[in-house]
Amino acid sequence: MLTIKPRAENVEGQPILRPLPSAKCRSVGPFVFFDHMLETDYAPGKGMDIRQHPHIGLSTLTYLFEGRLLHKDSLGSDQQVAPGEVSWMTSGAAIAHIERTPADLMASGSRMHGLQVWLASPKSHERGEGHYSHHPASSLPVADTPGIQIRMIAGTGFCLTSPVPVLSPTLYAELHMQTATTLQIPDEHEERALYVISGEASVDAEPLEARTLVVLERGQMVNLCAESECHAVLIGGAPLDGPRRMNWNFVASDTALIEQARTRWAGGDWPTVPGEIGRIELP
Repeated sequence: MLTIKPRAENVEGQPILRPLPSAKCRSVGPFVFFDHMLETDYAPGKGMDIRQHPHIGLSTLTYLFEGRLLHKDSLGSDQQVAPGEVSWMTSGAAIAHIERTPADLMASGSRMHGLQVWLASPKSHERGEGHYSHHPASSLPVADTPGIQIRMIAGTGFCLTSPVPVLSPTLYAELHMQTATTLQIPDEHEERALYVISGEASVDAEPLEARTLVVLERGQMVNLCAESECHAVLIGGAPLDGPRRMNWNFVASDTALIEQARTRWAGGDWPTVPGEIGRIELP
């Protein structure tokens, strides 16, 4: 197993842990970026406010444990996202979006905790149309066995299939395990990694450190054991169809696409989010 310790970052005032991308591991299946938005209490008048910014060559997936976010994008989407729901945005050749704490929670104060991941688009979709969809918690399939709950956030696994329109074979599951339970993780996906959000766990008797990403060996079924009450996610899927370049908010198989995107954003030649003026400039 490969263990990746995340680096601490701060995104517009929201503290995060970011294990992907890493020098040790650039991707796990289609996942090229993994942000754990840490538990954060916002006082009245404060909140998350990620201003208008661009993307190419990827899909973003936001999944919350606490709080609510408002998603708006250049397609005209305007959606509040609550805990247990999936906010899925595919960039295609060019999209812009914002994510912020809704006005009511901004006024009252709120608590934020969740995950945001980026999945690189297959080469065939890099220059396609953008897309947004919102998936209520009730639409995500769940498997309950004694002491273990598996919720399929996106993709397939454990005989579950999420309605989220992923573009390549994907595994993204949320795991809740009670103390002393064991879950066999099959090798149905070529690449897999575990991230323990809280609790103590081990894989084949090897302890896992909470809030680190552990990349599992290919082709091996492993046993995940909860040494205490445990909350984790399992990500993975088929390997990417070639290497990807990442620069700021852009992902592409060809550096020329990134340079074109940087030039367009800097020059204001980009789709805009209706009603939004503020934007994040190129670093």
